Amino acid sequence: MKTLGHWLASPWRRSAAAVLAGALPVLAFPGPALWWWAWVALVPWLLLARTAPGGKRAAYDGWCGGFGFMLAMHHWLLPNLHVFTFVVAALLGALWAPWGWLVRRMLGGAASAGRVAAALVVLPSGWLAVELVRSWEGLGGPWGVLGASQWQVAPALRLASVGGVWLLSFLVVAVNVAVAVLVAVRRARVPALAGLLATAAATSAAWVWAPRPDDGERVAIGVVQPGVVAGADSAERRFDREEELTRGLAGRDLDLIVWGESSVGFDLDDRPDLSRRLAALSRETGADILVNVDARRSDKPGIYKSSVLVGPDGPTGDRYDKMRLVPFGEYVPARSLLGWATSVGEAAGEDRRRGDRQVVMDVGDGLRIGPMVCFESAFPDMSRRLAADGAEVLLAQSSTSTFQHTWAPEQHASLAALRAAETGRPMVHSTLTGVSAVYDANGTRVGSWLGTDASESRVYDIPVTHGTTPYVHLGDWTLHASLLVLAAWGVGEGVRTVRLRRNARAPRVPPAHTAHGSPARPGR
Repeated sequence: MKTLGHWLASPWRRSAAAVLAGALPVLAFPGPALWWWAWVALVPWLLLARTAPGGKRAAYDGWCGGFGFMLAMHHWLLPNLHVFTFVVAALLGALWAPWGWLVRRMLGGAASAGRVAAALVVLPSGWLAVELVRSWEGLGGPWGVLGASQWQVAPALRLASVGGVWLLSFLVVAVNVAVAVLVAVRRARVPALAGLLATAAATSAAWVWAPRPDDGERVAIGVVQPGVVAGADSAERRFDREEELTRGLAGRDLDLIVWGESSVGFDLDDRPDLSRRLAALSRETGADILVNVDARRSDKPGIYKSSVLVGPDGPTGDRYDKMRLVPFGEYVPARSLLGWATSVGEAAGEDRRRGDRQVVMDVGDGLRIGPMVCFESAFPDMSRRLAADGAEVLLAQSSTSTFQHTWAPEQHASLAALRAAETGRPMVHSTLTGVSAVYDANGTRVGSWLGTDASESRVYDIPVTHGTTPYVHLGDWTLHASLLVLAAWGVGEGVRTVRLRRNARAPRVPPAHTAHGSPARPGR
């Protein structure tokens, strides 16, 4: 231990250790998908910040760890954003600086049992505050939220139906704090063990008492994944391939067919020939087709990404314009300042335009669907709102072809499991080049994935459910509770500091004389 402490005395070595410690949780996400690793992955980072020689150094450990986490989580952006990936990771990593300081404040030194008990609530709340801030669309959205690592764990998905992915993040951090205490703060093992038992009890209670979705009728949805189509005239050739694959679904008694993001590269009003071909496909297959148009609009200025429903008579009029755009991929934030990103990477040369509202679409036989586009599936509030507005099936049209041979496609597909479990609604994640996936209302996979090497169409038989999950009804209560915890802790620390200062300034009272030494009664 002394040797390790001596090695970490070097600021550079300590910073490198913090970056590595921050990167460790990424192994819990796809592609490795070691979900169990998330429950202990923060321990090295916690122990490092706890032993920082001062609050400033602990904050720096938090920043370095956050940089490592963000860089590892988004490492697949390097071929596209190049050096700017490091800039973004450094800026977002700074959000963890206060958390590093908080770790030392709560667990540093000879932490008492009371302080450790408080840390089991305050530190997870601090982590959620960081996730809340970085979940803003302008900062990249909630990609890599810690709780999302539990997308394939049935008890965790049941918890998500109660408090969303935020409740999972809270509990994962709380368990990591408890384990760190068991390793390094022996005198406070009792509250640490109590925290572990409380987590187990919460999971058991959710498993027993959380309402399960009620299965009703089943719907058949076809997913069309054309695969990689590149080179000259790729938009035309992709449409041809999608048309061919869709025609192969004829006679399957389908309720809906879904194409991926940017599956149509032309505005349908400008290309009535494509509208006619889509309408013919709808008649041939007996199902409406949800396509995604990525093109300059003919009825208003700018480029939009839009989910458009096409029936046997052509576009039905149901259209959803993507609201939350990918920073740098679809627009450049503060382009006047950061426009140089287009010269060092594959940032958007022209900003896409935003839609202004979410849309629930009516498909044949009374089926109501809620479309989202691309990384909008990472935002829990969007799927929750669609479910509250009556969507019976959630849909995400996506394309990760730029990152075809990285961890990104599997990471993206896994998010649909969380959204399904949170809302109690089945979700279809349909992509151009994989990974396409379907999950039932419990977040359990339906059928098999269409991987990144697939160019095919597949039909999924999906149970439609009814009822409302606690998360849809209550919303982001876990985030609100965490902010209240931090506010209460801050007020308590403020009151404690004021009291200490008052005691330090109070004049010292001279010691009282005994009766024999009293000036008023000399000699007695």
